[in-house]
Amino acid sequence: MNSRQDDLKRDLDAALQTRKELGQEYETEIVDSFLTRLDARIDAQVDQRVEDRLAQHGVGDGPRGGRSWTASGRLPLISLGLAIPLTAISAGEHLPGMLVCWAGIVGVNFAAALAGRGERRSRSRSDWH
Repeated sequence: MNSRQDDLKRDLDAALQTRKELGQEYETEIVDSFLTRLDARIDAQVDQRVEDRLAQHGVGDGPRGGRSWTASGRLPLISLGLAIPLTAISAGEHLPGMLVCWAGIVGVNFAAALAGRGERRSRSRSDWH
């Protein structure tokens, strides 16, 4: 068995021991707690596999790199590349159109940056990696 299976076996054994000590009244809570930990573990493994698979196909910064395409700097470059023609189209003779266009570009980049921070924080808090 690998270490992840050993951890799972230990958690299951602990849940069974707890059930023996506390009795049948707490069985539902014990099972729910174990299943919650198991779900978190499965989610972490699936996330890692998806990240690895995306890295194999050239999306992201590589296996276990922890950075998405938005955090890697591609989104700002793409949005700046699109900003030039969008500015030309929206500006014309109307300054408000250009301001709305740039507010949208800044908003998209800001939202992507915040999403990237949230992904990094949630990955670092996982107990099952």
